[in-house]
Amino acid sequence: MTNLKIRAAGLSAFATLAATPVFAHHPLGGAPMETLAHGLLSGVGHPLLGFDHLFFVALVGIVAAVTGRGALGALAYIGAMLLGTLLMSFGVGLPVKEVVIALSLLVVGGIALSGRGLSPSAAMALFAGFGLFHGSAFGDTIAAQEAAMGAQVLVGYLIGLGVVQYAIALAAGWVATKVWKAESAQALQPRLAGAVVAGAGLLLVLEAAEGAVFGLLGLGA
Repeated sequence: MTNLKIRAAGLSAFATLAATPVFAHHPLGGAPMETLAHGLLSGVGHPLLGFDHLFFVALVGIVAAVTGRGALGALAYIGAMLLGTLLMSFGVGLPVKEVVIALSLLVVGGIALSGRGLSPSAAMALFAGFGLFHGSAFGDTIAAQEAAMGAQVLVGYLIGLGVVQYAIALAAGWVATKVWKAESAQALQPRLAGAVVAGAGLLLVLEAAEGAVFGLLGLGA
């Protein structure tokens, strides 16, 4: 019976984090962004395109919820993420962002897996720090647009990014506390969710390391 419960909890955790989003492709299909609505649609769709961003923001919601600071913890990530996006839109990017994003999954996933609770201040600092790098990656989309795209596109993009990711984080936190009935970081389901995310992060880190080694050797990955 115990093994069945563990398997069921694992499937539930994986399904919450890995379910295929309804926006399987970018809403604009790669077309240039020219209006507020274009920016909004792009901002809503972009975080759902890559599992790295989707997994991370969902786990942020779960970890924040089991620490008792679900809404506030998620806001720390959202605020820093939007700042990173805005900076990148003006050409101020962060170095090795893809590597740090991979590490964000590994680190936060590992913390969740360990069952160790974070203080609200430590959780918010961690979410905000990694949020800057996730935001910088989102900013690449805007930075690649024409300079004359208009401020309305950027505003729409930021609104879309913030709203959809905050909704994902709150929904994941709701599942953790109301569906899984997880009352602390030691609960089984949040730890299994952490294992899924940490595993994905480890794969991304190994992939980045492999690419770096091949690059140093002058070989194609």
